Amino acid sequence: MKKLISIIAVSVLLTGCYKDDIIEPIRPQATDDLKIANAVGIKLQTPFVTSEVAMNVKSDVAQTVTIKIFDIANRVVSKSTSEVKVGDNILKVYTNALPSSGYRIGLFDASGKQLGITDFNKL
Repeated sequence: MKKLISIIAVSVLLTGCYKDDIIEPIRPQATDDLKIANAVGIKLQTPFVTSEVAMNVKSDVAQTVTIKIFDIANRVVSKSTSEVKVGDNILKVYTNALPSSGYRIGLFDASGKQLGITDFNKL
């Protein structure tokens, strides 16, 4: 029993220390700084990011979307999929693992068609 508890404790510590960019859905209404006029698109709350930023992903259909973060050399440095509903979908993007630099975040549908793109700076 002690061995099992030790193994679980070590596993929790190891996985808890791993840093990764995570896109996490949150469900409040889109505030003025996150409103998107078009039927489809992506908008960050602010273009200057430290560890996290809210983002609005607006869709005209309920679907699975892929959100990719590109570095300055246009390489994908983070990729996540998310289920979105029709209209505004407020998500939170965590950028702790990214070094300070300029980035581009893009929204893509299941077939790979780009639905929106915007830039941000990691401070």
